[in-house]
Amino acid sequence: MQEKIEIISNNRKAFHSYTIIDKYESGMILLGSEVKSLREKKLNLKDSFVTLKKNRFYLVNAHISPYSHTGIKGHEPTRDRELLLHKKEIIKLKNVVAQKGLTIVPLKAYFKRGIAKIEFATARGKKMYQKKESLKIKDLDREAKREMRER
Repeated sequence: MQEKIEIISNNRKAFHSYTIIDKYESGMILLGSEVKSLREKKLNLKDSFVTLKKNRFYLVNAHISPYSHTGIKGHEPTRDRELLLHKKEIIKLKNVVAQKGLTIVPLKAYFKRGIAKIEFATARGKKMYQKKESLKIKDLDREAKREMRER
C-alpha cells in the first residue's frame, strides 16, 4: 500500500540553481501555529537553506506565514527550525558540508502520515552557462514531445 503524502511546498528554484547529489528526509521541530499554517500550505522555501549550528542542522530562512486564527501571540515567520536527524546522518552531512562547493538545500515540504517532513539534498551550485544549457535541453525536449503529439 502506498503512503499518503500531502505536498505543502516545492522549491523549483533549487533544481535550476543546483546540481542535486543526494536526497534526505527529515522531520522538523515546529510550534503549533506553524503546523496549522503548514496545513493551509503557507510555506515558502525559495531562499531557504540548511545549516549546521552546534552539531545540529537547522532550516534557515524558510517563511511560514502566521496562522490566520492565532491571537496576539503567533510565531516568527522566518525563525530557524531544527531538523530531526539520526546521528549517522548528522555525521555524514557534516562531512559533506566540510567539502568545498557543496551545500544543503531544501527541495520540498510535505505531510507524511500526518507528520510534517522536509526533503533536502546535498547540492553543488551551477555556473551560469550550466543553467543556460539545462534550459536549452529542457526546451528541446518540450519541442520534441510537441512534435510527437502532432504526428
